[in-house]
Amino acid sequence: MRRFYWLFLICVLAGAAAPVCHAQKQLVLLKNQKVRLRLYPGDEIVYRLKGSRTVHTSYVNNLFDTAVMIHQEIVPYHKIDRIYFKQRNLLNLVGGFLVTGAVAYFVLDQVNETVVQHNDANIDKNVARASIIMTAVGLPMMLLHKKSQRIGGRYRVLTVDKGSAFYHPDIRGIQWTPN
Repeated sequence: MRRFYWLFLICVLAGAAAPVCHAQKQLVLLKNQKVRLRLYPGDEIVYRLKGSRTVHTSYVNNLFDTAVMIHQEIVPYHKIDRIYFKQRNLLNLVGGFLVTGAVAYFVLDQVNETVVQHNDANIDKNVARASIIMTAVGLPMMLLHKKSQRIGGRYRVLTVDKGSAFYHPDIRGIQWTPN
């Protein structure tokens, strides 16, 4: 019975210490009240400073309330002009659906002609025209990405802790094993 109490005590202490061990600061880029980018210590950051044309690539070493330590240099948030990262938006999603729909429409028409109706494979002009138009419109929409975001106005950079509404636990290092 005594072993059970010790085991119970160890489990309770380990459970209480686990959230403290995984709580670390995060660097977030906010647009209004929505998180557009989240960086953890050790993540790569690509940025440009105000008044400079040079784009720097390094890693986040440490986070402070008003600055970020990038490699061995402390950079205040107000000196960061632009952060580079791949952004996806609704146009990219719609473009992907258009391209996928164009290919599926063409393939399904060919399957219908050959398998269902037992005809020879031929290209219907209307189906080909619709597929080409959908692809021509959807491909640029799908491939064009905004590569950077200027800091200022509605966009701002800040450090968040575990108690913040913008905090999200880092689950990248947790490995899942099936039963």
